[in-house]
Amino acid sequence: MAHDHSHGHELPDSNLRRVLVALLLTGTFMFVELIGGILSGSLALLADAGHMLTDTMALTLAAIAFGVSKRPPDTRLSFGYQRFQILAAFVNGLSLLLIVGWILFEAVKRVMEPQQVIGSTMLVVATAGLVVNIAAFLILHGGDRDNLNIRGAALHVAGDLLGSVAAIIAALVIIRTGWMPIDPILSVAVALLILKSAWSLVRRSAHVLLEGAPDWLDVAEMQERIMASVPGVCGIHHVHVWGLTPQDLILTMHLELDEETGQSTDTIRAVKALLKRDYAIGHSTIETELNDCSDRSGIRKPP
Repeated sequence: MAHDHSHGHELPDSNLRRVLVALLLTGTFMFVELIGGILSGSLALLADAGHMLTDTMALTLAAIAFGVSKRPPDTRLSFGYQRFQILAAFVNGLSLLLIVGWILFEAVKRVMEPQQVIGSTMLVVATAGLVVNIAAFLILHGGDRDNLNIRGAALHVAGDLLGSVAAIIAALVIIRTGWMPIDPILSVAVALLILKSAWSLVRRSAHVLLEGAPDWLDVAEMQERIMASVPGVCGIHHVHVWGLTPQDLILTMHLELDEETGQSTDTIRAVKALLKRDYAIGHSTIETELNDCSDRSGIRKPP
């Protein structure tokens, strides 16, 4: 069964515009939330302001990554600069993990020694922050969802959005009941939600940086399909599949050709067409061999 992995990805310029607009919104409101957190004494607001600071840095890095990734290949980086986006996503994921650690540390201190919080100031700032974060998230969410750079930026903003919701709830509880521990408790809840997304981002981007094969690709099934569909191929070995990004896949392989029916040029064209059509692998390097090969580890047709 053929696999269609074309997702209609947005152009990089569109993704870049979305990141820049989100950067403007987030960077501007970060200062408002920082001042509001200091005036109200709220950890939830200060944590969200700290998160917005890293968001500003993350969005700046994402914007730089989109710009750098458009640079053409050169003699030093023959595949180009597209993977800089993955590096940016990895750094963004690590920064999220650091934020989670800081929030948890501060929350424990505040549960043990509750601090006075001005609920009314906290509520006003948190509500305004929610509006800004919703706008920034919708802008980024409308971009290429398979692009790890956009995904990393959107996760940062989603964490801010959750932080604003938690701050609003905490402010309402404090205004009505005066129970101060709700502020650090909800901060922990938000931190744990961020932790799951951050780890997923770090894991996925690290997999690409380590040149892992796509999760959806069954390499053995792909080899069997090639041998069943392309005449003259009697064995396949040295198969390597990885990606510059999750969307830009690269493959290398050795084909053993039947001496009677195998025609090198026509066979390679047929294999490349199958790889592109069924697996969205647009860049493949294929070496052909006749008769036997010193590497017996590949899949071979039975005699």
